[in-house]
Amino acid sequence: MSKPKHPRTLAETEAQAITRNIRVSPRKLNLVAGLIRNKPASQAVATLTFSKRRIAQEVKKTLESAIANAENNHQLDVDQLVVKTAEVGKSIVMRRFHARGRGRSARVEKFFSHLKIVVAERAPEPEAASPEQKAA
Repeated sequence: MSKPKHPRTLAETEAQAITRNIRVSPRKLNLVAGLIRNKPASQAVATLTFSKRRIAQEVKKTLESAIANAENNHQLDVDQLVVKTAEVGKSIVMRRFHARGRGRSARVEKFFSHLKIVVAERAPEPEAASPEQKAA
């Protein structure tokens, strides 16, 4: 007796990768995730490779994992992949204190984030007829 198989929540042309508890605030991570939304996967990897933000390398690893999942687990064409969604969520908050003057203290909050990237296979677009072919 085992539990029933969990139904697949994604479409057959989609694959995902999730990274949990990334040590960056969701607000900062969302700025980097916004750079790759709705872009072709190869262009998104190139964008993250040359980004100056520290967290871009962690996002790149997650994106590459999603691409590998699409290729190896779901037999999708890597050249046709597009970043469908890049969701950022809140995780835990580590609380520390910072000593202040006159014996007081202030709270320092260190935020963590979750990241979920879904890549989808885009159907190859039929090439539009060139003007020369229309004239003939």
